[in-house]
Amino acid sequence: MTESVELVEDLYPTRVETESVPFRRHHPVVWGDGSPGPLSADEVAGYDRDGFLAFGALLDAGEVRECREEIRRMASDTALRSSGRVAPEPDSDEIRSLFEVHRISEIFRRVVQSGRLADRARQILGSDVYVHQSRVNYKAAFDGSKFGWHSDFETWHSEDGMPAPRALSFSVALTDNLPFNGPLMIIPGSQRTFVPSVGRTPPGYHKLSLLGKNLPAGPADRAAVTTLAERHGIRQFTGPAGSAVMFDCNCLHASGGNVSPFPRTNLFVVYNSVDNALTTPYAASEVRPGYLAERDVTPVPPSADRPRR
Repeated sequence: MTESVELVEDLYPTRVETESVPFRRHHPVVWGDGSPGPLSADEVAGYDRDGFLAFGALLDAGEVRECREEIRRMASDTALRSSGRVAPEPDSDEIRSLFEVHRISEIFRRVVQSGRLADRARQILGSDVYVHQSRVNYKAAFDGSKFGWHSDFETWHSEDGMPAPRALSFSVALTDNLPFNGPLMIIPGSQRTFVPSVGRTPPGYHKLSLLGKNLPAGPADRAAVTTLAERHGIRQFTGPAGSAVMFDCNCLHASGGNVSPFPRTNLFVVYNSVDNALTTPYAASEVRPGYLAERDVTPVPPSADRPRR
């Protein structure tokens, strides 16, 4: 409930009424000294520089197969359709996103709590972590819609009250991510620039934003995206099922629509530091549901799973 949290100083003002004026991030990308953990010193330095790291095989073939089977089961669950956790495609009844998968699936809970993900998050964020959000993003063959340029932290700060950019995401490929089926794109180095969004957050906005269509607030300023892309370039992430990308919450990222005959399905897991608990939203009149923004900061428990570099 909103009454149970307090607003702390807003170092990242956004949802402005006039123009977007980007500014340098106030906080580090790697918290603490970046050790100990499964990442090498070179990997930590690369993440600090670029805002992301790619992994060739984070899940094995058996785990990918289990996840795919679980996705098919959940997609046919009519009760989930009415739970609010399912976001449809803007122009059809196809599923665009399914949220809180680590709560409703034992298979996804094991992946989310795996040391291969959580230990890397702990190392970068310099603390215990909890799951701020988990979801499966579907991009159906031929009709999968795009995700426009944005910073996740801008949303989580505005609408969830996340004080600082002390969070990161894993995007884990559950199908092959190909150049032509809408893979993730990130602007390297953009994690160090906060880009305010223009437009106020209307009441009930989370329902509209899940559709990803004609959003009045939240998308990154196009001029800022252009400037940063011209300065740093754009990295596209392709790879086989089981590969993954770990990226900072303030990275500007997007993905194109999928008009190919090959679907693209990815698991997204967001880890937030337990020392970065959500407060009152900075630029919204109401808190979002727990399946979008977890307010229980119980840490992900240690895992016997041995991380693999």
